[in-house]
Amino acid sequence: MVERGDAAPLLRWAEGPAVSPPQAPELQAGGRRWGSRGGGRPAAEPPRRREPEELGASEVLLQPGRLELGDVEEDQVVAVFVVTFDPRSGNMVEWCLPQDIDLEGVEFKSMASGSHKIQSDFIYFRKGPFFGLACFANMPVESELERGARMKSVGILSPSYTLLYRYMHFLENQVRHQLETPGHYSHLAAFYEDKKGVLHAGPGRGGSLPPVYWLPSIHRYMYPEMKITHPAGCMSQFIKFFGEQILILWKFALLRKRILIFSPPPVGVVCYRVYCCCCLANVSLPGIGGTIPESKPFFYVNVADIESLEVEVSYVACTTEKIFEEKRELYDVYVDNQNVKTHHDHLQPLLKINSADREKYRRLNEQRQMLLYSQEVEEDYNPCEEDLFVLFFLEQNNRIFQTLLEVSASQDKTLTAEHARGMGLDPQGDRSFLMDLLEAYGIDVMLVIDNPCCP
Repeated sequence: MVERGDAAPLLRWAEGPAVSPPQAPELQAGGRRWGSRGGGRPAAEPPRRREPEELGASEVLLQPGRLELGDVEEDQVVAVFVVTFDPRSGNMVEWCLPQDIDLEGVEFKSMASGSHKIQSDFIYFRKGPFFGLACFANMPVESELERGARMKSVGILSPSYTLLYRYMHFLENQVRHQLETPGHYSHLAAFYEDKKGVLHAGPGRGGSLPPVYWLPSIHRYMYPEMKITHPAGCMSQFIKFFGEQILILWKFALLRKRILIFSPPPVGVVCYRVYCCCCLANVSLPGIGGTIPESKPFFYVNVADIESLEVEVSYVACTTEKIFEEKRELYDVYVDNQNVKTHHDHLQPLLKINSADREKYRRLNEQRQMLLYSQEVEEDYNPCEEDLFVLFFLEQNNRIFQTLLEVSASQDKTLTAEHARGMGLDPQGDRSFLMDLLEAYGIDVMLVIDNPCCP
């Protein structure tokens, strides 16, 4: 039975002391230092205590397909808004700054379909080149005009989603404030004046769109408030929820397939699953990913996004609208709760868990147990559990592509069963996955592993 992990307190705010840097060597796992290959982290000076608003200012950014040192991310909020549900008009933008910004569709992105059934939620989404975070709340009221319930969302837009978590607590408080005292926007206006960024010129205005930073920061030292409010604190729940099926999602993510996750509200934890799927496909080797489309996290989508999804060749998204399941042209992989499925015949073999997958899952859990044990016995050694998960798959991906690049550079370009086992793959069970991988990334090798179905 797969353990569900949605009960964890993703939204509780926790202040705590800074995590002390480890004085001991890197965690040993299976005789090797985890994270020492393919994305291993260099020794760092012990960091000073940083306030929550300082976190992430100069972290390592994972750009699509590669692990690189990113530029310092600017603390930019390009818009702040209040969305309300009007019993007569439906969802509508009640207030925003700046007043001339295009927020078309945000009234539906920030208040998910079905939200009237829940008391509160949070939603990550995309709006053009920007990422948004909105906090929703539903309050019963004695008003016939409002039909007994007042529902609002307060949200922000930013060029980078990696910094949105900083404002979760603020947005939660503000949506409650808007429910209790509607029409008072002074706190939101002051917040925007303090945090507003300079908008880059868009199309038609003589400029290009701002860069989109979508993959997570890898933080060597994470602070308690960051672990539980930022998506980077959810990887362990993601793995507990899907169990061994995480290896199926890993393959589809590495192949840059269009992955759509369905779940009824609340949608916040499902947005985190979108983020985690993207984390599975990180590669830090140069020369990898240049020929394959960027995998984009769209986070929450609804029927208003159908037109934009039709032109996407790779994405990860979630929805609360069941109608998407019928629109097979929009996705390659459909995830309904814990059921991962695809309507493409050639992808069906990837849905089967093989012996190599089980071994990887066993090693992942073993390393996690070792990490938890080290945290118990060494008070000063407290690395982040998410580091382990992200680096586990980063190292796995690097090993695969390093082998494929070496074989492609050899004289005979022959990929054998021994190569497959060396990459941590099942020569027979992963044959279809390997063939798709070679085609997707344009790697020139000859696969000589026999197909068991074709004697």
